[in-house]
Amino acid sequence: MKTRQLTILFLIFISLGLAPAYSTPPQAASVATYSCPMHPEIKSTKKGKCPKCKMDLVRQTTNASPAAEIVSQAPEGVLGTTSKLKIPDVEVLDQDGNVRHFYSDLIKGKTVAINFIFTNCTTICPPLGATFARVQRELGAKVGTDVQFISISVDPLTDTPERLKAWGAKFKAGAGWTFVTGSKPEMDQLLNALGAAVVRREDHTPSVIIANDVKGVWTRTYGLARPAQMIGLIENVIAGRVDEPVAKEASQP
Repeated sequence: MKTRQLTILFLIFISLGLAPAYSTPPQAASVATYSCPMHPEIKSTKKGKCPKCKMDLVRQTTNASPAAEIVSQAPEGVLGTTSKLKIPDVEVLDQDGNVRHFYSDLIKGKTVAINFIFTNCTTICPPLGATFARVQRELGAKVGTDVQFISISVDPLTDTPERLKAWGAKFKAGAGWTFVTGSKPEMDQLLNALGAAVVRREDHTPSVIIANDVKGVWTRTYGLARPAQMIGLIENVIAGRVDEPVAKEASQP
């Protein structure tokens, strides 16, 4: 009898709109956002230019979440620690065709300078290579010992190890300069983790990531900065620090 009465009361509540509403959680919506390659914290829902460096904002598609976790509140230019970047230890190929594990073989325990290129590029990639080549000459024996250079292909379907080796030879790449390609799924995973994934290879960022894995110092700078500025930033990161005035000066196009 009590059960019947409760059922009648519940139906009355529903008819009056007083019953609690039950619904499944909304699905995350796919939204288009635009961010600056040089200043990832600058985001917009529309196309435009970064107010800091005037570079075009790059489209990134993400899943909107009402409780999206903020991974890092690092200062301008600083990306955070390796754990926050979640660098995958994916299998890649170097310019000699050797299988390497990206994090454990190329990053772990090292100071690195990383840029992003593709061998068919005729715009920013040759200057990026030339800048690394100049910095390599200026740093001399430090490249390969104190700091490692890494150039990652954003076009792994085209850039075989042979093509990367020939491209590097144009800039007289030394023993401390590794070129990286691999299967597209794993390269996509790697580029996403490093904040360098793009829909079109031509839209890739001219940024350089400089990192000291031992001391947890990661910073991003403009890849076409004057060699002297990049050298100063590399030497600071080797020492485990980021000199903010140097970093800001080097990040200006």
